[in-house]
Amino acid sequence: MKVRVIEHDLQFKRPAGTSRGVLNHRRVWYIVLEKEGRVGVGECAPLPGLSDETIPEVEQALEALTSDPAGFCVRAARQSIPASVQFAVETALRDMEETGKQILFPSSFTRGDKGIPINGLIWMGELSFMKEQVRQKLDLGWRCIKLKIGALQFEDELAILKGIRAEYSADDVILRVDANGGFSSDEVLERLGQLAELDIHSIEQPIAKGQWPQMAELCRQSPLDIALDEELIGITALEDKTCLLNSLAPHYLVLKPSLHGGMNGCDEWIELADARGIDWWITSYLESNLGLNAIAQWAFLKQPCLHQGLGTGQLFTNNMDSPLEIRGEELFFDPDKRFVFPGIF
Repeated sequence: MKVRVIEHDLQFKRPAGTSRGVLNHRRVWYIVLEKEGRVGVGECAPLPGLSDETIPEVEQALEALTSDPAGFCVRAARQSIPASVQFAVETALRDMEETGKQILFPSSFTRGDKGIPINGLIWMGELSFMKEQVRQKLDLGWRCIKLKIGALQFEDELAILKGIRAEYSADDVILRVDANGGFSSDEVLERLGQLAELDIHSIEQPIAKGQWPQMAELCRQSPLDIALDEELIGITALEDKTCLLNSLAPHYLVLKPSLHGGMNGCDEWIELADARGIDWWITSYLESNLGLNAIAQWAFLKQPCLHQGLGTGQLFTNNMDSPLEIRGEELFFDPDKRFVFPGIF
């Protein structure tokens, strides 16, 4: 097996406010595998400050992949490599085994017959910018909106949510919020109560990860359903996943293959969650269209019953052309279009 690793710097159309600061660009690596004339491509997209692995650890893993591809793929099957590299290797292997045209999981989605309902994401920023995004999403008919909170004063963020609820009931628009662990233990219950009054669907990671006793108590007491996201990062052993779910008993899981052990690692989370009556949804996290495509195709096979958190591929000035497109509030795959990698491969 031959391996090439190609580094690419994705440029945001406008600065993207996140809980880890403002991003102007995004470093990713594309893994190209070739064997007996078949080629597969996958995307490795760690995010410093959020990913469990560091950039030097990712670079070291990519060097190991080029040195010993076969042995490295065996390790990947055991989920014993960095999560972002795990996802890239899974994707590239699947692409190589299938068509080599990024049709990883043939389905009615890749045939263009069915789409995936997704939420509209409201980025952190100044109050006027967040209000503008909300209005645009509502005018376009989105029924599920997710707001990142924690960048502004909580009272201002609450005002935005109240403004939406003044016009749209919970039957009209589903509202999700993501605190990225930003609430302190002494304020969190009061804030959850205020959010619950607005018929918020759920809140992701209200307090910082690693506080299991406090999080378990929150999941029991909260008037608002709690979804775990950052809490799952770095937990790869099946027994540790089982312990977390049994101890915390969250209402939802938010699964990101690039963060949570690739698609195989997320499959384990889904199996454990389903056995406990815990719902889940799948999200991308600032990958290019290549990674987004893999996540979307895999997510469709899971027959999700909730709106998924998949990106729209419109954030970057130098993203690759792809068959993915938004129609209404659904992500579709146009089988008549192909991936184009100008300036990358």
